[in-house]
Order: sequence, then C-alpha cells, then structure tokens
Amino acid sequence: MKLLGLSAKDTRFLLIVIFLTLATPVLLQPFPENSGLATFNAGYPDLMQRFAIFGIFAIGFNILFGLTGYLSFGHAAFLGVGSYTVVWMYKLLDYNVVWGLPLAVVTSGVFALLIGFVSLRRSGIYFSILTLAFAQMSYNLAYSVLTPITNGETGLQVYRSDAQVLLGANEPTSPHFFGLVMSKSTKLNLGDWQFTFNNGYYFTAIIAIIVFYISLRIFRSPFGLMLRAIKTNQTRLNYTGINTRPYALAAFVISGMYAGLAGGLMAAMDPLAGAERMQWTASGEVVLMVILGGAGTLMGPILGAGFIKYFENIFSKINDQILQGWFAWMPDWLSGLLIEISHFFVGKSWHLTLGLLFMLVVIFLPGGLVEAGQRIARLFKKKPPEDKDPGHHPQPAPHVAE
Repeated sequence: MKLLGLSAKDTRFLLIVIFLTLATPVLLQPFPENSGLATFNAGYPDLMQRFAIFGIFAIGFNILFGLTGYLSFGHAAFLGVGSYTVVWMYKLLDYNVVWGLPLAVVTSGVFALLIGFVSLRRSGIYFSILTLAFAQMSYNLAYSVLTPITNGETGLQVYRSDAQVLLGANEPTSPHFFGLVMSKSTKLNLGDWQFTFNNGYYFTAIIAIIVFYISLRIFRSPFGLMLRAIKTNQTRLNYTGINTRPYALAAFVISGMYAGLAGGLMAAMDPLAGAERMQWTASGEVVLMVILGGAGTLMGPILGAGFIKYFENIFSKINDQILQGWFAWMPDWLSGLLIEISHFFVGKSWHLTLGLLFMLVVIFLPGGLVEAGQRIARLFKKKPPEDKDPGHHPQPAPHVAE
C-alpha cells in the first residue's frame, strides 16, 4: 500500500508513527493509579505536550545536523522567536493559535536565513561557535535590550489592557483553535486506570505527524541526497563544480522553521514567552536529543526527545515519600540506607542519573537508541533455511554480458 507519494515501506512506517502518536495517552499510562509504579506513568497533558513539541524541535534539527553534518548550537534562538511571535498575536488579535503559528514559522525562517547566511561561511567548529554566538546575542537582546518587545526577565504575557482587536464576547480567554481550548481534557476511567485525552496534546500531535511526514519526504528526495553528499564529502562536491552553500542554507532555514514552530506551540500550550527559551542550554538539549536517538535517522530525534523528557520528569518528581513507599517492606535500617543512597540520583539530583544514562547510551549504543532497536530486530530476524542435502552444491549462475 502506498500513501501520499511514499513507498510501501515508508507508508507502513508512517502509519506506525501515526498510531503510536495518537495512542500515546494510553501507551504512557501502563500502571494503575493506586500502584506504587504509577510514578512511572507519563500520560498526563503537560508531559505529553512536551514530548510532541520537543519531537518537532528535534526532527527539524536532525534535517540540519543529521543530514548535512553541520552542528548548530544556536537553535534556541529560533525557539524563542517562535514563542514571542505567538504571544504577540495573542496581545494584538486574540487567543486563536491559527494567527500566530504560521507567522512564527515565517519569522523564525527569516531569522534563520540571516544567521545562516553569515554562519555558513565557515564550517566545522567555527560554524558551531558562530551559531552559539548569535544565540547568546539573541538571548541578551531579549533579556535586557529589547524589553519593550520581550518584557525582559519578566517574560511576555497577555494583559487585559492589550488590544486583542478580534477578541469576541464569548471567545475563550486562553489559547484555542477556533474554540477548541488547548487546556481542556477528557478523562476516561477503566478500573484502576485513568486515561487523559487532552485537546492541546492532540493538536500538537497532529502537527508533529505532518512535520514528520515532511521530513520523511525530505529524506527521500534528491534534495535530501544532496544534503547527505554534503555530509559525506563536501570538498569533493565543490571540486565537481557544485555550489553546496545554497543547499546547506536551505537546510538551515528549514531547521530554523521547525524550531520556530516548536516555540510557537510552547506558547500555544502556555501563553507566556521568556528569554530563558533562548539560552544555550536549550540548544544543547536538542543536540543531545538527536545524538541519543540517532542522528541522521528518521525515528531517532523522536526517541531522543522522548527519552530525555520522560526521564527528566520521572526522576525529578521522585521524593522521600515515594521512596519510603517503595522500601517500606524492608527493615528500617536497610530502607533508610537505600533512601539515603537514592538521594544522589533522584529529586533535585536527577541530573546525575540522566547523565549516567547518557553515558551508557553513548558507550554501548554509538548509533543511538535506533541502534538498540536494530539490534533487537536482528535477534528476531529469521535465518535463511540451510540446505538439507550436504552433497548438493549449487552451481553459480552463468555470467551474461550486458
């Protein structure tokens, strides 16, 4: 079966991604609410929205880094631009996200064009440093210089005194899509399980599916092949007379537009934009997502984004009360010892555990989480049947000249 110009294999792959994305509220809620393992559930709106948003961010970054090999440390700038754009549309027009999101994509694309035009004059570590410098300049401008536009360290938000010229009398006063309020959820109780289906998550998930499809088409297109050639040997391409800069710049702009869309969706879920979204740490985070998932693969960025956001959330919310519940069946001296040791890995110290997981993935899975899936698939792959007749030796096929 072929769909939307894809091969049969890619169509099956896309359908699997669509199913997993739409079924996320169920798949991420495997344990009953009253179970001690309910801490590991992740099927609640805020976290699911972050999965989808950072998945979009990582997919876009993978088009640049995974295909061309250009490592940017400045993509947080486009994330911030997208957020500020959407909040300004709230302030000027109304809370409908339909006005801000397309403008966020265009604005971040123009911003990426300007930064990429300068940065792509260099390659390697010099390119990375240039993008980092631009991102830090953007952060400082948003934080302390362009305060009439960004509201500085307080962050940009919507006030009752704002114009909002399209705001109707009965219109929701929170982000919505033609009346579909992002913050509203429907809960389904099945025995001890509770599943939450959030409007904002599904809105973001549908957009994530669309941009994943676009990235799939880019990977399979002649343009994608050219980007791979740039990564493999850009010097050889230049010697053949091919100017690679327009291709690299196009990849940079597309990647920046993805980041702007992700930033706009952040503001669509929470109508606030702050300069902290433009810090270099946000750029570093998306680099980690792509590398951990598998740079240059289609599914890798999504897996990397989910890996980081899931464990970041789970380990940070494990407190003494949860630990005491886990170890309550043990003798007091042993449970106290385990709780003391656990303090180094959970709660406020969750960064240590996440760092250890990063190390394990990088050391044992240099190809990222996708490599782990490939290894598991090879274990279950059927071996070709052996010839039962030991005396039979198949003759080689005759060579036919073409």
